[in-house]
Amino acid sequence: MLRYPIELTKDDNDTFLVTCPDLPEVTTFAESFDEAETRASAAIEEAVAARAAGGVDIPEPSRGGEHSAAVGTQTELKIVLHRRLRMDGITRAELQRRLGWQRESVDRLFRFDHASRLDQIDAALKAMGEEVRIVTESVK
Repeated sequence: MLRYPIELTKDDNDTFLVTCPDLPEVTTFAESFDEAETRASAAIEEAVAARAAGGVDIPEPSRGGEHSAAVGTQTELKIVLHRRLRMDGITRAELQRRLGWQRESVDRLFRFDHASRLDQIDAALKAMGEEVRIVTESVK
């Protein structure tokens, strides 16, 4: 799972200011460490969605940090798709041609608020020479 480091700064009203060094636009507040991670995850997902919609690069998470927040699996797959498209200089129109799909179906793959089907994400990545592999790890 893609995890971004977050910083928690104790505020004077028993809350934490939560920021993400890799994504300066991420700022939220929380009353506990658990809430901080939850709120940071939501804020990070919003930030990467905005970056993708604006055609801006989405950075890899930096290493380290005492705290981190994860993005969801579908968000991570869409980040990979977005990065690959930009890295290869492929347009959505070219991806549409390779897949033989309608334009709206391709556009939905890049909308982070749309729950794309895994088989569609898989097909798009395969059309760009990528393969999805599933790895699980214990979180205990």
